[in-house]
Order: sequence, then C-alpha cells, then structure tokens
Amino acid sequence: MHPTRKRRLLLILVLLAVAGVATALVAMALQRNVAYLYTPHEVLGGSAGENVRNGDARFRLGGMVAAGSFKRAPGSMEAHFEVDDGDARLPVVYTGILPDLFREKQSVVATGRMRGDVFVAEEVLAKHDETYMPKEVADKMGAAHKKHHVQDATAPAEGTP
Repeated sequence: MHPTRKRRLLLILVLLAVAGVATALVAMALQRNVAYLYTPHEVLGGSAGENVRNGDARFRLGGMVAAGSFKRAPGSMEAHFEVDDGDARLPVVYTGILPDLFREKQSVVATGRMRGDVFVAEEVLAKHDETYMPKEVADKMGAAHKKHHVQDATAPAEGTP
C-alpha cells in the first residue's frame, strides 16, 4: 500500500474513533440528565420500573397536593405533603422554600428520588395559574378521572348553562 493511502486510512480510522467516543459521551450525559414523569400510582404499582422504586433513578412526580396532607414544623424548612393522582397517594419530603403558588388541591411536579416509601424532592414546581397544568400530568390525571368517573373540573356541571 502506498504511504499516502496508508496515512489517509489511518486518519479516517482515528476520526471515526474520536467521533464514536464523543457520541458515547454525549449519550451518557443526556441519559444522566433525563428525568421521566410518573404518577404516584405508577411508582407504587411498579410500572415505573424497579430502579425508580428503589431510589436509583431521579424522576419527576406529578399529581395534585392531597387535601389536608401539608405539614411543616415551626421553624423548620422541611415540608411534608402527599401527592395524589386519583389512584394512589405518595408521601413527599422537601427541604427548602416552596413556590408561592404551592397549596393543597393544586397541581405539583416534584423532581427527586425515592428513599424507602417516601419521595425526597430536590425541586418542587407548582402550577402558575388556574388554567395551566403540565401536559403529561394533565393526560395522566385525565385518565385517572375517567377510570374513577370523576367529572372534569373544566367541564360545566350538569344543569348549568
């Protein structure tokens, strides 16, 4: 083989190897930062996966803050509440300042990990107005409402114009 061809072939092989390593590094970085959204029913029922249930995976938990579930000790930054999706309730612990719009019976999305039977949140997001709910949460809550024959909150009640 001619020396020039040999150099070109070697250069192409080195470029392909570098591109492969770079692609693998980018894929690993993206995978580590992906946080899937699950409802309490999916987490507790096992359909979210074993790595979610045993605390190995970081994920987003979506649903409604259950009525009467919010508790915070005086002088403490640690908040305890439950997230409800109509099928199941999952206890949540969060240490920090909650969003201004956080309250019971409102939509919430929390990012964190499971520790035992409790979801430990690193970040909590509350809906920002009366008409907004993340699409993923709205779809899953809508399915739970249909399953339990709960009337959609945005639909007019029977007998009203």
